[in-house]
Amino acid sequence: MKKIYFLFSIVVLNCSLYAQSTNEYDIVLIGGRVIDPETKLDAIRNVGIRNNKIAVISSNSIKGKETINVSGLVVSPGFIDLHIHGRTNIEQEYQLHDGLTTALELEWGIENLKDWYLSRKDKALINYGGSVNWPYERFKAISKFTDNANSLLQKNRKEGISDIEAMTNTVLPAATEKLTDAEILKTAANVKNSLLEGAIGIGAPIGYLPKSNPLEFYRIFQTASELKSPIFVHVRNPDIISIQEAINNAILTNSSLHLVHINSMATGNIDLALEMVTTAQKKGFEITTELYPYTAASTTLQSAMFNDGWQERLGINYADLQWEATGERLTKESFEKYRNQGGVVIMHMMKPAWIKTGIKAPGVLIASDGMPYSKLAHPRTSGTFARTLGSYVREEKVLTLMSAIEKMTLLPAKRLEEISPMMKTKGRLQVGADADITVFNPTTITDKGTFETGPAFSEGVEYVIVNGIFALKNGKTVANTFAGQPIYGKYKNWQ
Repeated sequence: MKKIYFLFSIVVLNCSLYAQSTNEYDIVLIGGRVIDPETKLDAIRNVGIRNNKIAVISSNSIKGKETINVSGLVVSPGFIDLHIHGRTNIEQEYQLHDGLTTALELEWGIENLKDWYLSRKDKALINYGGSVNWPYERFKAISKFTDNANSLLQKNRKEGISDIEAMTNTVLPAATEKLTDAEILKTAANVKNSLLEGAIGIGAPIGYLPKSNPLEFYRIFQTASELKSPIFVHVRNPDIISIQEAINNAILTNSSLHLVHINSMATGNIDLALEMVTTAQKKGFEITTELYPYTAASTTLQSAMFNDGWQERLGINYADLQWEATGERLTKESFEKYRNQGGVVIMHMMKPAWIKTGIKAPGVLIASDGMPYSKLAHPRTSGTFARTLGSYVREEKVLTLMSAIEKMTLLPAKRLEEISPMMKTKGRLQVGADADITVFNPTTITDKGTFETGPAFSEGVEYVIVNGIFALKNGKTVANTFAGQPIYGKYKNWQ
């Protein structure tokens, strides 16, 4: 018996050694500069992937079914964007070329979440997910719209109209409605139901409903606190008082707040806005923020952002608005014409110094606020992450490479871990983490889109692996590969 056991042990050992010396791993990346912002690893290593997970990171020689030499390239966790608006593979292909492995719609949110998740199943290029769409859940709670809210939304989804434009057109008629106590309670109930559909927090873009009652805005913070759900807020107006309103609500309700695009909301007061966020963090409050590395914003012209007094609020005039459809700068006459028509504008409203201040601040995430695709859409739709690495790391040296990668991977993942535990294995390049990996050339990575020419594929991103599968190889999209998986919140109650 001992002899049989010994021989069996020899066979097992030989099989193990044979497996290690042959195709043990599905994919092997050889000789890259491996960077992990959580462990602070920054060294030449070999990475082995097996069963959609990172199985080994080693300086020893390893082999796999497919081996790629990535010498001279950076091997990073896949980039994570918490703030996108395009919901199709058209936008996802641009995001893929920008190094993204996960893109989430958390500011505005997504209506009818369960249906949307089901519609994306096995069709996405990269990982996807969304938050509760508070404006829509509020809209559904208003008595006069309750019975036909969804039909009104579908009516607005005309050919050539993006989802976000259709949603804007739908909820705007209700933006100035003063909700009754019963309707405020109904909104909270709707929000809870949307969380059960898999929502990753609550999107509360009150900037598109600026005349809504402060009471109901406060109540939605209370709901977020009760459910231990983060709330993603586009503040009421682009001014410091509106930033204070959101921070005060979060502190008073002890809710988890994420302030979107602090660059376009604080503008010249960005130092003070960042000081407020940092002070709240030091006092133990979970308040974070993000920034995109461009000096222009973008939104729908028919939105409440352009109600009376917009010039003073935004600090710009007609000529600072660029009509997305044609690229023309607006006049008073064309502004009125296009506002009645509806569509998207690019708003040239920020200074480069404000962006530098925000992007170098510790703890500030990178997020694109990428718009739905059109030929002349804002270039942040396609180039936010490459621009950060090319302009602000390599050229201007505002950030270190480690710091920039942390802002694009680990910090977004950690921000979502409580509401979405699956994010605990993303944003890291460690054994056991999901094999979401971006490989880029630090000497050439750059954004190629411009305000004059619109979105373009970024350059310098050579490989992107999504859930252990190549989605981008040698800088080119891998055809007919749909490796993206849904990211859900922890309250999801359906299969």
